[in-house]
Amino acid sequence: MTTEEAKLLCKIFVDTIQQETETTKKVMRAIPEDKKSYKPEAKSMSAHELAWHIATSEVWFLDSVLAGEFTMTEPPAAPPTISAIMSWYETNHRERVNKVKALAADKLTKPVPLFGIMELPAVAYLNLLNLHSSHHRGQLSTYLRPMGSKVPAIYGGSADEPMQH
Repeated sequence: MTTEEAKLLCKIFVDTIQQETETTKKVMRAIPEDKKSYKPEAKSMSAHELAWHIATSEVWFLDSVLAGEFTMTEPPAAPPTISAIMSWYETNHRERVNKVKALAADKLTKPVPLFGIMELPAVAYLNLLNLHSSHHRGQLSTYLRPMGSKVPAIYGGSADEPMQH
């Protein structure tokens, strides 16, 4: 991969991350505070845990791309409220995205192993961030109606938020 290709991919992936983050925030905001402990089944994460997992894993992926390596550490303890998760997510995410935008091209092309599972150029992990978050956001969106909330439009209208023509 050339440095020019890496910079182009970085722009595309970061633009997508920023769009997807806005959608993720809509889903998280729809979690009723008084029902945040809801989980569809015993093995599932609660809505609160899932929202925190999404927020911390995105920041972890961004930090790993910035560092040029993946390390596994315990995420910080979850804030007690969904609004506090949102505040942490918005602040930490924005800060990391801005740093990734400024990352030197040679850092983006550097091969980075992911715990022996795979090795990709650092920039490719930005796409993995998007895929991982979309997966978990989809899970979280299925929690909303059983919690008595509404499902926001994600990639088109929903029964609760139809497309505007």
